[in-house]
Amino acid sequence: MLRTHTCGQLRPEHVGQECTLCGWVETIRDHGGTVFFDLRDRYGKTQVVVSPEEGQELLQQAQGLRAEYVVQVQGVVALRPPGTENPKLATGQVELRARKIQLLNRSLPPPVAPGLKELPSEEVRLRYRYLDLRRPAMQEVLVLRHRMTKLMRDYFDELGFLEIETPMLGRSTPEGARDYLVPSRIHPGKFYALPQSPQLYKQILMIAGYDRYVQVARCFRDEDLRADRQPEFTQLDLEMAFVEMEDVMEVIDGLVARLARELLGLEVSLPLPRLTYDEVMQRYGDDAPDLRYGMELQDITSLAQQSNFQVFRQVVEQGGVVRGLCVPGGAAHYSRKGIDELTVFVQQDFGAKGLAWFRVEEGGKLNSPIAKNFPPSLQQKIAQQLSAQPGDLLLFVAGDFDLTCRALAGVRKRVAGELGLVPRDKMHFAWVVEFPLFHWNDEEKRWEANHHPFTAPRPQDIPYLETEPGRCRALAYDLVINGSEAGGGTIRIHDPELQKRVFQVLGISPEQAQERFGFLLEALSYGAPPHGGIALGLDRWVMLFSGRENIREVIAFPKTQRAVDLMTGAPGPVDPRQLRELHIQVQLPPK
Repeated sequence: MLRTHTCGQLRPEHVGQECTLCGWVETIRDHGGTVFFDLRDRYGKTQVVVSPEEGQELLQQAQGLRAEYVVQVQGVVALRPPGTENPKLATGQVELRARKIQLLNRSLPPPVAPGLKELPSEEVRLRYRYLDLRRPAMQEVLVLRHRMTKLMRDYFDELGFLEIETPMLGRSTPEGARDYLVPSRIHPGKFYALPQSPQLYKQILMIAGYDRYVQVARCFRDEDLRADRQPEFTQLDLEMAFVEMEDVMEVIDGLVARLARELLGLEVSLPLPRLTYDEVMQRYGDDAPDLRYGMELQDITSLAQQSNFQVFRQVVEQGGVVRGLCVPGGAAHYSRKGIDELTVFVQQDFGAKGLAWFRVEEGGKLNSPIAKNFPPSLQQKIAQQLSAQPGDLLLFVAGDFDLTCRALAGVRKRVAGELGLVPRDKMHFAWVVEFPLFHWNDEEKRWEANHHPFTAPRPQDIPYLETEPGRCRALAYDLVINGSEAGGGTIRIHDPELQKRVFQVLGISPEQAQERFGFLLEALSYGAPPHGGIALGLDRWVMLFSGRENIREVIAFPKTQRAVDLMTGAPGPVDPRQLRELHIQVQLPPK
């Protein structure tokens, strides 16, 4: 080994020992002929001292060092002089007094300096990711990711799960997001698809008798990106046979408690709260609500109908609703300009026609340009229904139920962030259950699977499959952490005849079903057990547990929001010879 200790290892008990450290030079300070520099590796930092007593040659060598040079330093561990200790460092009581320095490699001036607090743009950081990954904050989060993955594996191993790898090259099944396609050289004109998830394979494993499967699985989806989404991602995937919904959720409850305790020092009460889909949409307008703060939505449709405000009355007469929320202390925070910005937000982002508002004054009196349309008694009833206090701000959206959900959920999240109502040091875990089995695609005039087409309906809803599909609820369950969907699972259909009926509701003909999913339908016909599972977004879990707000901060080599790897330049062109071997001709669209 080139080193005897790491740069984060030395302590007072090592004083007097001869040690050898290797690492990167971070900062250099020349104090009147004595040179100090911090040597860094992923374990920490140690101060190195080069004094004139060690000779002019060694001193000049130290003076020639620059940031990010890679060096080996041999020396003796000593206590720092009194008053010079650094309590911020684990090694802050000691220093290494150098006797020999060997330069292992030089560095160009780094565009991303790991020791600086002011960071360059994300574009620069991703372009020089190998430098960005040297930053302690990045190293800490990747260590957390490693620990979380190991704890997950250990937990499921204790419960008798087997980790089984599933193929990366599979068949394209056009349901859900777009596939990433891989052309076959051996079979011209045919393509593999990278897995969006191991869904079908893990169901096959249940049919094969492996009743407890788990995998840290790489998945790929060619979809539009955002801060918490990547084209390639990792999920903790599991499946269980001979189970019901509560069995799967109970296993994940235990995992949540284990990880919260081991990684955050938090004790989580079990079972985790269970909320129905209808309940969270009524109260929060979102199927993955952040439950760390209040501001629940309220329906004032019946009160709005009693007002003289024609906008509200017309919406109600057309079958719509009027819903709103109370922003605590919002009256002073939001000027008229701020409210106008919120109005533009709900109009442009969610398609609402407007945002009605009231400032709450003493005695439940509401102050707003539209307040004259609401008699004093009606104002008081509205204030009471929203539990409003003087100084609060009331915000309302009128329209159909889905529109008010989207718009008010967006407003709730935005104003909570702007007012600092989100407790960043708190974690909240909950389940959302009883999702609709289908949703209606109004553009294509057809039913679509709300989760995926292999989700089982509740037994009591099966009679409505063909006659009232919108009435069917799914045996589905989503885990929500701090307002993010952290995992989603379902009980699967194990009866091939029921699976065919669901395909028919989705407009998948028997011929299409056979073409796309024939192997699954065949396997279901050979004694498929009742089974279900869940997929947990590992990247998102690390983001939430580490307090980050961008998923790219917890992935070693992420893509940008345009799915580009700035470091390697992927995607890029390939040699024409490769295309000929794959029988592919590229024809770009006209500019």
